[in-house]
Parts: sequence; C-alpha cells; structure tokens
Amino acid sequence: MSRDHLYPTYAPPEVEFIHGAGVWLTEKSGKKYLDFISGISVNTLGHAHPVLVSALHEQAQKLWHLSNMFEIPGQAELADRYCALTFGERVFFGNSGSEAVELALKSARRFHYKNGNPERVNIIGFDGSFHGRTYAAVNASGNEKYLEGFGPKLPGYIKLAFGDHEALNAAIDDKTAAILIEPVQGEGGLRPVPEACLQGLRKLCDEQGILLIYDEVQCGAGRTGKLFAHQWFEDCAPDIMACAKGVGGGFPLGFTIASARVADTMTPGTHGSTYGGNALAMAVGHACLDYLADDKFMAHINAVSAELEAGLQALVRQKYPSLLEQVRGKGLLVGFKFKKDGANADFRMRALEAGFLVGTAGDNVVRLAPALNVTEGEVRTALGMIDDVLADMDAGA
Repeated sequence: MSRDHLYPTYAPPEVEFIHGAGVWLTEKSGKKYLDFISGISVNTLGHAHPVLVSALHEQAQKLWHLSNMFEIPGQAELADRYCALTFGERVFFGNSGSEAVELALKSARRFHYKNGNPERVNIIGFDGSFHGRTYAAVNASGNEKYLEGFGPKLPGYIKLAFGDHEALNAAIDDKTAAILIEPVQGEGGLRPVPEACLQGLRKLCDEQGILLIYDEVQCGAGRTGKLFAHQWFEDCAPDIMACAKGVGGGFPLGFTIASARVADTMTPGTHGSTYGGNALAMAVGHACLDYLADDKFMAHINAVSAELEAGLQALVRQKYPSLLEQVRGKGLLVGFKFKKDGANADFRMRALEAGFLVGTAGDNVVRLAPALNVTEGEVRTALGMIDDVLADMDAGA
C-alpha cells in the first residue's frame, strides 16, 4: 500500500489489520495478533464489542450530527453521570485528549481573569509529561523534541523536574495560574504520582489560590482499576480534569470536567467545538460508562491487573534481572523498564513479529494497555509471549 499522499508523520510497520474482536486483531494474511496496546489505551472493551457496536448502529439510524447550536441527545445525561461519579459539576465534550487539555488550560486562565487576576497565566508542568499535539498542549508537555522546528515557545508554560518539590515551591508566584499533572504518567515512563504528592499538590494549590489540573486522558476511564486514577486516594480531587481515550471505547470522545466556580467563567462565546459531543459519541459514551460505572467490572480489572503485575514481577526479578530493572505503572497501564537504552523498541519489534502488540514509553519502558475486559487466560498468554521474546533477547545479549 502506497503512503505517498499522506503526511510523513508516521512510519507504520508492514502490517495491515482487517478485523478485530476483543483483544485479537487479524492481519490481511490471516495471522492473529494479541493486542496489548489497544490503540494506545483507547479500546476500553476491545475491538468490535457488540454492545458498543449496537449503541452506535442504533444512534446512526436517528441523528449523526447537529453541532452544538442545538441540544444534542444524550449530552446532558452523560454529563450528569460523570458529575455524579466525580468531583465535577460541569462538563464540556470534545473529540480528543488534546482538545480536553486545551480547554483545561483556557479555563484556568479565564478563571483568574474573571476573578480580577489577569496576570495569573503561568501553567506549571513536569518533565516526561505528555498532554497532546496541539500547539498549547505540546507547549505544556514535558518533551522538548515535540517543539523542535515550530517556532518560538509559547509564554506562560514552566517545566519542572518530576518529583522536585523544592523547585515547585520556588516556581510558584503571583503569575501562577495552575499546576498540570498526570496522576500516572503514560509516555513519560508509566510513573505513578504517590498519594502524598497528589494530596500535597491539592493543599499547595488551596494555599496559593491556584488551580489543580489533572490530565487523565490515558490513566482514566477505569485503566488503573478506579474510574479515574486519582480516586485511589482521598483529599486530592482537582479543579479541572481532562479526559479522553477510553471514555469513548474507540469512538472519538473527550471531555473537560471542572468545578462550577471554574467552568462558569467560560461564558457563551468563549469556547466551542463543531463535532464535540455529537450524538454518535454520546451513544457510545453512555454504553462505555455502563461498564466503567459497574463495581463488578472494576473488580475484574483489579483481578486481571494483579495477575499481570505478578507475572511481570516474576520475569523482572527472577528470570531476566540482567535485562530488566523494574515493573512500572498501575492497573492495566503497566509495563517494564529495560536496563539498556533502546531495548524497549527492540522488544516491541520482536513482539510484533511474534504476533504480540505492545507500546513503548520514555525511560526504556515497554507499555502494556490491554482492553479492560481482557481475560485471565489472555493475560497468561501475553505473559508467555513476553517471556518468549525476552528469552530470545537474553540469548542474543
């Protein structure tokens, strides 16, 4: 297949998938692949889940798109559901994580502007973070390579070392609007933020009159075994949160959720989206949340993630201590760190050849993010495939 007329921003391998079911994908040759990356934490219930397919098909026969000029079926109801399950009081629906982050940033600045502090525009973020590819989101992110060649950096974005509490306290001044953080870093190497740190951030923001923003685009939607990752801990709820990926189960859906005191400063005309929260997205979003709000489904996620982590720990500590350093992540956003630079990319390609799909992250980490309805048997199959690839790498070391 020729890619001559596509922007050369991706370089996919010579594999063409034509069908998916659950955690399995079929390539045009007929070869089966076990999918443990799920479109980068997107396919909450795997490929072609019948409940999501049915919800989309049913809505597609009624209304597709109206734009937010009109009341969109299911939008107010889905907002109600997420507000009842979280700290939030207002929701704005978009299409992607980048859009959700953009509105979070705008909301933080607008809040201070409307409260008589227009100088409070600075957003503090952290090394290793990833908040999206749009221009403000990439400026807010902690990876300098994503800014190369795109002109001057935007003002108002401050990057600090991950976990440097002294630097954080020193960076806060009368121009600080918000702190932006992922409760579990994805691209930065599957680094969870400890409970004490999230609670400390909440306290610091309250003391300094600034806002706390969580980016749960990747670690939310049940991926860690709670609806949102920060809900594992008490007294650390944010003022604004960006959500996407898994909340749509594979259909483009994202949203920003905030307290009323923040969201209500975004008056008519301050923000909008043509496609955001359309009727198709709402139908799938409701069907997906039916699973994510179910305690039994969360119990399943925690059970299979415990088995996956235990298997990875055994590989790291007992079988391949010369190759691997540690297990990283939380829940079904988990992986393992190699000791050798670039070995994670080598593992990914070897795994692809073996029929196993994984991702990579920063700090030499292999990233695993299977569908949340993955079975214990499929987890055991995955662990066996990981073992086989690591054995080949170890033999060639």
